[in-house]
Amino acid sequence: MSYIETLDRVTEQVLAAGKLIIAEWERPSGPRGSGDKAAVDIESEERLRVALLKINRCDFWGEETEASLSHAQYCWVVDPNDGTTDFLNGLKGSAISVALLRNEVPILGVVYAPVTLEGPPDCIAWTEGLRGIRRNAEILQPNLRGAELEAGCKVMVSTAAVRKQKINAELCEPAVFHPMPSIAYRLARVAAGDAVAAVSVVPVSAHDVAAGHAILKGAGGNSFRPRWSGDHALRERQSWDRG
Repeated sequence: MSYIETLDRVTEQVLAAGKLIIAEWERPSGPRGSGDKAAVDIESEERLRVALLKINRCDFWGEETEASLSHAQYCWVVDPNDGTTDFLNGLKGSAISVALLRNEVPILGVVYAPVTLEGPPDCIAWTEGLRGIRRNAEILQPNLRGAELEAGCKVMVSTAAVRKQKINAELCEPAVFHPMPSIAYRLARVAAGDAVAAVSVVPVSAHDVAAGHAILKGAGGNSFRPRWSGDHALRERQSWDRG
């Protein structure tokens, strides 16, 4: 199976998992959970785990369920609802993030925001071999090479920026800052050409950024983060972002 065929199948499963997020958002009493833990996160990841391992039976590293890591050539990296805290607090813009690593390098990414501030759900994806970025049913040809901060462009930041608008405005000048819950979705929207940069000022996991990193590669963008510390999850497969 080609990577593009794999992307089609992965996207189908991510969209199906997104229905769980939408249904949870629409609950009359609100989403179940508190803090950074939502019941739908586990339900979404369990569904994705079964579906993705049918597509490619390899390693699996999810944020909510037990990891299965054996140093296999391929590994799924899944965040079933990036931005859970904001989701539980009633903010739109959390996202499902699914990446496929080959030899610890992201080669496929799907980021899907089922509930968005703009209105319709938004799915942004890329894989090795795809010429352009797929956004919903459209193929885009963004090129981030040489992109710079300019007046009128956006920098995607976390929702916490609304509490410190002055300093965030100064830091992003001459661009303007745009708050959004999910770092995965921030990265994907940069890749799709909605903004020039996305940042996180708090530590992130590969679950948060692997898919966005893959999509950025497809748009000619760059990503940066410090080396992962700690010894967990095979040292967080810390060389995954060499590509």
